[in-house]
Amino acid sequence: MRATTRAFVGLTTAVGIAAGSLAAAGTGSAAPAQDTRAVAAAEVAPLAVNNLGLSTTRAKYWQCWLRDTGYHPGAIDGQLGTGSWKAAQRKFNDLGYNAGTVDGIVGTNTIKALQRYLNLFDYGLAVDGVAGSRTKAAFSDFNSVNYCA
Repeated sequence: MRATTRAFVGLTTAVGIAAGSLAAAGTGSAAPAQDTRAVAAAEVAPLAVNNLGLSTTRAKYWQCWLRDTGYHPGAIDGQLGTGSWKAAQRKFNDLGYNAGTVDGIVGTNTIKALQRYLNLFDYGLAVDGVAGSRTKAAFSDFNSVNYCA
């Protein structure tokens, strides 16, 4: 008997809550209108920062290295944003490593170019365009030298 009473009270409560929720639903809880304006591709920003696992200090070393080799990455702030990656892409393209479009986006071609470059220093990376643990470790090791000195 108690189980039946509990089930009835539970069911009555659930129905009451549902009815109250439906009764309260109105235009005040309707979803806001969607903004359907067209957006130019230039207005859509790529991922702001992608340090590929580097600490801020090692990212600064990478930025200094880019700057000192003639590829201006923007502010030396330890945040590898689009400016830093555009500089790297320009460098990799100039070296013939085919980083692809200079857009500051760290995609497959940029990773492959980085892997090819790091392999010049005997890191033995698979050039697969995947920023896996070995690629990140090699990138970190390469940037263990203070190029900002």
